[in-house]
Amino acid sequence: MTHKHITRRNIGIIAHVDAGKTTTTERVLFYTGESHRMGEVHDGTTTMDFDPQERQRGITINSAATTVFWQGVQINLIDTPGHIDFNIEVNRSLRVLDGAVVVFDGVAGVEPQTETNWRLADKYHVPRIGFINKLDRIGADFARVNDMIEERLGVKTAVLQLPIGIEGDFKGVVDLLTMKALIWLDERAGSLYETMPIPADMLAQAQAQRARLIETVVEQDERALDAYVQGEPIDVDTLRACIRKGTLSGALVPVLAGAAFKNKGVEPLLDAVVAYLPSPEDRALPAEDGKDIADRPLSALAFKLVADEHGSMVFLRVYEGRLRAGDVVLNANTGKKERIARIYEVHADQRRERTDIAAGDIAAVVGLKDTLTGHTLSDPAHPVVLEHIVVPEAVMDVAIEPKAHVDQQNLSKALHLLSREDPSLRVHMDEESGQVILSGMGELQLEVSLEKLRTRFGVEVAVGRPQVAYRETLSQEVTVHHVHKKQTGGPGQFAELTLKLTPLPRGEGLQFESQISGGAIPREFIPAIEAGVRRAALVGVFAGHACVDFKATLLDGSFHERDSSAMAFEIAAGAAFREAALKAGPLVLEPVMAVEVITPADHVGDCIGDLMRRRGHIRAQDVRGNATVISAEVPLKEMFGYIGHLRALTSGRAQYSMQFDHYDALPPQLQAAMHAHG
Repeated sequence: MTHKHITRRNIGIIAHVDAGKTTTTERVLFYTGESHRMGEVHDGTTTMDFDPQERQRGITINSAATTVFWQGVQINLIDTPGHIDFNIEVNRSLRVLDGAVVVFDGVAGVEPQTETNWRLADKYHVPRIGFINKLDRIGADFARVNDMIEERLGVKTAVLQLPIGIEGDFKGVVDLLTMKALIWLDERAGSLYETMPIPADMLAQAQAQRARLIETVVEQDERALDAYVQGEPIDVDTLRACIRKGTLSGALVPVLAGAAFKNKGVEPLLDAVVAYLPSPEDRALPAEDGKDIADRPLSALAFKLVADEHGSMVFLRVYEGRLRAGDVVLNANTGKKERIARIYEVHADQRRERTDIAAGDIAAVVGLKDTLTGHTLSDPAHPVVLEHIVVPEAVMDVAIEPKAHVDQQNLSKALHLLSREDPSLRVHMDEESGQVILSGMGELQLEVSLEKLRTRFGVEVAVGRPQVAYRETLSQEVTVHHVHKKQTGGPGQFAELTLKLTPLPRGEGLQFESQISGGAIPREFIPAIEAGVRRAALVGVFAGHACVDFKATLLDGSFHERDSSAMAFEIAAGAAFREAALKAGPLVLEPVMAVEVITPADHVGDCIGDLMRRRGHIRAQDVRGNATVISAEVPLKEMFGYIGHLRALTSGRAQYSMQFDHYDALPPQLQAAMHAHG
């Protein structure tokens, strides 16, 4: 099967948590003939959310990918989570999308999360279509939501439809391009619409809206604009071409209406995806040699990894070239070659095997051992690294232990798989308490990971309260000399060394250097000394937090022919580190978040005052549309429970997003409290 003639759309459906994204996706699967049993989020039987946990929570967490066909066009749907804690998932998904459908709640309108994801889509220049959903609900108002989209998101909309009836009477839409009414007479799944004349009482409104639509879109094309100015009629094909051009350039966003739950508006939405959103070819950079994107050397991005005990399935987006089962490819990030065993086109939780995929395709491959999210696969003869996906710092910890002792091994296996799937999760062992510490970017992300342990891996764990992930560092240079001697029956232990610790700037981590010359310590013991320092640094100095941003230099030492061993030197190095660190002015570091608050102008003063009380430092204020954006740096510790407080402060009108920015020393009075506590 050649790919030449199949045009493709790689799209995501983006929405706030409750705007009806999963229901809309379900309907798309149904109408494209992929799913002959409607899934309802209410019943917990949806197809895209095949993770049992997503069914229970009714939210989409993993961005699964699925393939459908509409009017001979292959649509790859990448499911994106709407919740802020899963920002790394949304980021990853947007990186591989060519276009997106943004679902708005017809009652609530533009919600904070939609705005956050909209800004991310701006960052990646992803063309969008708006779908105002839930118009059957009490309080729905199409025109108000459209105005909100223009005001809050600062975009120009091209309204392509008007709803016929609203709330309980919503029964169809007026198509402003063809000037026909599309009426769904039956609410049952898969019932088709009928085309009728526009209701008489809506004709004047429809004509006025169409005139406005034409005026908005003709600007996209010189010839159309000239014809419009001359007073000539503009035909439907020209209008469609203008809308497509404006959508691709980001100059405008087409807006459609519907109620996915009631099966109304889905087919015209699919028509719009095909008509206005870009194909991979529209988004590709033209090659100097004029070659088709499928005939260039391979470059593909791994954007999602799903691991289980049998190995991992890696979701790939192919940007250039083609990939066949059995190919050997280069992982440009690790420098290792890997073999593609099998390729699957994925339909939610069902798979179809494929022999090959080409530029613009999205598929899952099996057989990759060392490929993680964000890695680039390329032709070994033409290595290329696509944009690196930066994994955020883990800034929140939670202590966990298995409820049953027998689960200990299953727990470590499950955590290993989870941290492969989601690189922003970290796992380590607390030396002192013996507890496993799971670290992540936020409370919900940790909660969901713990839930996965239970549902997917059957491991029940006892969980501590989420804590801020502090670190420690050193403020002065110190040199210590340490001798480790032990003489009990049998062979003794002996190791002597001189260790210097030097503070480094923030973000430098831990560096180790040996300046041993002339065999004062045999070379084979040096790695043990480094391991001893690293192990002791993980436990930290006094509060059990990893010590970072310093350099340990091994200056000198001596050994005993019989009593010295790697173990003796590792113990000595750990003790030397602890002794030196206590003298080196240890400091506790806390994660400081970059916080962005978007608030109506009349609440700016309240919001700034509140951030200052949280030890925040205001970096900037900007105007965005009709709102004010406050950028600040605030310690994570002070941001627990912030969302409820911000809602109360601004009557629910402000929103915020935050991500890790840097670690910084705690202020002196809090340092003292930590020392006393430690």
